Amino acid sequence: MAKLLVIDDERGIRNTLREILADEGHEVEVAENGKQGLEMSQAKAYDLIFSDIKMPEMDGLEFLMKLKNAENDENGDATLNGECPVVMISGHGDVETAVQALKAGAYDFLLKPLDLNRILITTKNALESKSLKQETKQLRKKVAAKGPQMIGESAAIQRVREIINKVAPTEARVLITGENGTGKEVVAHLIHENSARANGPMVEVNCAAIPSELIESELFGHMKGSFTGAVKDRAGKFEQADGGTLFLDEIGDMSMAAQTKVLRALQESEITRVGSDKAIKVNVRVLAATNKNLANEIAAGKFREDLFHRLNVIPIAVPALNDRTEDIPLLVDYFAGQICDEQGIAKKTFDEGAIKALQSKQWTGNIRQLRNVVERLIILAGAKITKADVEAYA
Repeated sequence: MAKLLVIDDERGIRNTLREILADEGHEVEVAENGKQGLEMSQAKAYDLIFSDIKMPEMDGLEFLMKLKNAENDENGDATLNGECPVVMISGHGDVETAVQALKAGAYDFLLKPLDLNRILITTKNALESKSLKQETKQLRKKVAAKGPQMIGESAAIQRVREIINKVAPTEARVLITGENGTGKEVVAHLIHENSARANGPMVEVNCAAIPSELIESELFGHMKGSFTGAVKDRAGKFEQADGGTLFLDEIGDMSMAAQTKVLRALQESEITRVGSDKAIKVNVRVLAATNKNLANEIAAGKFREDLFHRLNVIPIAVPALNDRTEDIPLLVDYFAGQICDEQGIAKKTFDEGAIKALQSKQWTGNIRQLRNVVERLIILAGAKITKADVEAYA
């Protein structure tokens, strides 16, 4: 039985909708206007909301926008229904109003006089859509619950684990260094998941993947009209990570202008959106990673020394795979199981000759390269992978 809310200032329409939907087995409550409806949705979670547009005190569009923007409210109560589908109802066939409602997050738009079949079909589809979104979210949580894995028992990787265990519960900033593909992102996730901020967001930014002219907007957000293409206000990654962790990957590729703003954000715990002069307080733990030698970058005038010292409170150097080849058997076994599960096939095994052949290779791409090679061998070789297979396909 779904919980529904009907908001309409016309008693006849409220009662008619309540009767129709109750006959379908739903629990239905009613409100006389948007203000009352918002108060009810702050106090109780609903599966679907029907709302008229033209109402006194608070119209339907204002109600919709307040409901959908609830996650940004200081009180936070209305987050109960931030993802609840809302069907808007109007007595006027105004295309502009319909478009405005749909852009604001409405699930559908119905015209008066209401058609019984349309109401029932819309209700069924909206509830199914909400159910599918919830199932997807639960599946994502299950996948996330498995968490990142740091595979290996070598002395080098054990040292990294020890540092993670010591630093994770603190608020200290961490600078993670290492070659591409060594697992710097895994280290960052492990720190976050073992910290007091684990229930908060973990927001990642690949500084190398964002054009230099957009990095400030990406990190700090922007105001509508602040530059070409800024069609609405947008929160940046610092705001999105508020209460959690911000992971700045490949920070050595960040522009000097952006470095200056990041330094200010770390010093003052506040940011300013592009195109605004209003400071916004943020509570963020920053983790950074790079494959570059920042000392060399500082000497070349490409990285701020003061920012380096702000970030490098706890350094973690992730070893290259070539420096811990004794972990390759465990990594191969882990990747083989993972890949075979993904492919839906029985797990394939690697014989001793294959493992030794893999250990004798030079891994310029580190763990990422090893996983690709294991996947290639699983696809191209037989049930038992041999040294000959490694020589042929790796």
